[in-house]
Amino acid sequence: MKKTSVICAVLATAALALVSFAGCSKKNANEFVLGLDDSFPPLGFRDADNKVVGYDIDLAAEVCRRLELTLKCQPIDWAAKEQELNTGKIDCIWNGFTMTDERREAMACTPAYLDNAQVVVVRAGSGIKSLSDMRGKVLGIQAGSSAEDAVNDAEDFKRNLKSVVEFAENITALNDLQIGNVDAVAMDEVVAAYNISQSGRDFIILDESLAPEEYGIAFKKSNTVLRDKVWQTLLEMEADGTVAQISEKWFGSNKSVIGR
Repeated sequence: MKKTSVICAVLATAALALVSFAGCSKKNANEFVLGLDDSFPPLGFRDADNKVVGYDIDLAAEVCRRLELTLKCQPIDWAAKEQELNTGKIDCIWNGFTMTDERREAMACTPAYLDNAQVVVVRAGSGIKSLSDMRGKVLGIQAGSSAEDAVNDAEDFKRNLKSVVEFAENITALNDLQIGNVDAVAMDEVVAAYNISQSGRDFIILDESLAPEEYGIAFKKSNTVLRDKVWQTLLEMEADGTVAQISEKWFGSNKSVIGR
């Protein structure tokens, strides 16, 4: 091959590499990509028009408006949420994300913005009134969820169960509870209470919880600048009453713990 041909070939290869790199860009610089489980009402879910809505979505939308960013809600496999964040496919995990010491170490997390607990939901009239009544019963959980962690941590409770069945999302688990395929579902109290109030299903939440917890927003470990901007904006929204208004819309009361 002639020397000039070699040079042309190298330049062409370099040009293709640049085009390929540009085409692999995750998003526009002005875009804020929020990773979520889009079947997690009332924090993030799809309405009758298939639009992603919810408490977390309203908070994020107002944060983005104030920071002059464009919000993009990106549904993800919840069991792979940390990988989605670390590979740069999303900017944050903001959807009922339970903070733990391990997660705080691995990611850049905000302080808590909402309290929660992992609870057990059963059918009314099932005879199950406490966690001890779950002996020999079948429990449903969402794979990769904090409920799964809570059940694994409650070793005596888990040991007494007949079996644990994993589901892709809580809605499917609750559907199986209704038809009797499982005896109970372990899940977030916030989500359970909302589902029961909206669906009218004959479910009850056991008084005894598996674990109290706090929700936070998680960013890539190195992305503390964006985390701090988002948190400062939420503090401002808390101070001017915006967060209270959004909370009233979705919960009927102000459940925010921002800045407290």
